Amino acid sequence: MQLNLPHFQFIKPSTSWKQKEATERGEFLTDKTKKLEDLRAQFAEADGGTIFTPKYQRIADQIFSEGGRRPAPYAGIPTLLDAPQKPVETIQDLQVALFGVPMDLGVTNRNGARFGPRALRAIERVGPYNDALETAPLHEMAVADIGDVPFRSRFDLAQSHEDIEAFARNIVTQHVLPMAVGGDHSITHPILRAVGAEGPVGMIHIDAHCDTGGSYEGEKFHHGGPFRNAVLDGVLDPERTIQIGIRGAAGYIWEFSTLSGMTVIEAKDITEERLPEIVALARDVVGDGPTYLSFDIDSLDPAFAPGTGTPEVGGLTPREAMKLIRGFKGVNFVGADVVEVAPAYDATSNTAQNGAQMLFEILSLMQFSPSLPKK
Repeated sequence: MQLNLPHFQFIKPSTSWKQKEATERGEFLTDKTKKLEDLRAQFAEADGGTIFTPKYQRIADQIFSEGGRRPAPYAGIPTLLDAPQKPVETIQDLQVALFGVPMDLGVTNRNGARFGPRALRAIERVGPYNDALETAPLHEMAVADIGDVPFRSRFDLAQSHEDIEAFARNIVTQHVLPMAVGGDHSITHPILRAVGAEGPVGMIHIDAHCDTGGSYEGEKFHHGGPFRNAVLDGVLDPERTIQIGIRGAAGYIWEFSTLSGMTVIEAKDITEERLPEIVALARDVVGDGPTYLSFDIDSLDPAFAPGTGTPEVGGLTPREAMKLIRGFKGVNFVGADVVEVAPAYDATSNTAQNGAQMLFEILSLMQFSPSLPKK
């Protein structure tokens, strides 16, 4: 069988074409050589603290010391986000106080969140620069880790809540923004009692659960009901509260959220495309008034955060959570928390890593809050 293939004619390049190509290649190589020489002149002897972009040099000047030196992230005493360690007696000089609340007497499922603050302190190298918000919060605000709430008893839930409220009230009355690391979610109620003492605050609540349930077995101050309690105490405004990421099989016990006027965004309705819409809705709900941000690590899918007391499949990805949080830049935040990290169920430390990252993202927001003290 004979194939009739198309005929291709090879045209030999002319001498002038070859010369033009050689000339262009020579010019190209000359340009590359010059660029390399320029890069060597600029960067060969520069240390890690020398940055030629002004907005980045501003940050580098605060982080690096002479010779491009910076503290090793794995050295020294572990603190939340590697913040300076300060005693409680000096908080009047701070703008934001980070503190641990190692208490999980309010859990209804798996305990262990009492070890959450310690787990987050063990995470190294979060930050120091937030590229999305263009801030290095630990270097541009007066922030410190002031330790843990000193509990009088490891057995008494009501007394522990009293201790938390007194600790948070001391921070608030000295015109410092409190940022807590739990502990189970019941810790947020006493903190809200301190933050909302002069009038109810709004709230952005990112969680798998509404946490507006009633009394269980004679106890109403468990981690499944802090926001019902806060509303009834007059320290949380339900009409300025939005709950994001809600899912699971317990919706039948959360009617308080909708009946009180809270806005509830279920996880099934959250997509990458809808995130800007949800951010806009949250900003509209809380408005310009004082607002608290509470982040439960179980808002993330267990694929990313298995180390928590009540995991729920179908949650947010860390990227979605970060995009949400970063969208709240400029909201009038007066306090915040990250709760429910239970490291015993976290073989890889991913849960604590994500918890520390969310804490860093929220701390970054505080720099842009109108309520940030001017110190």
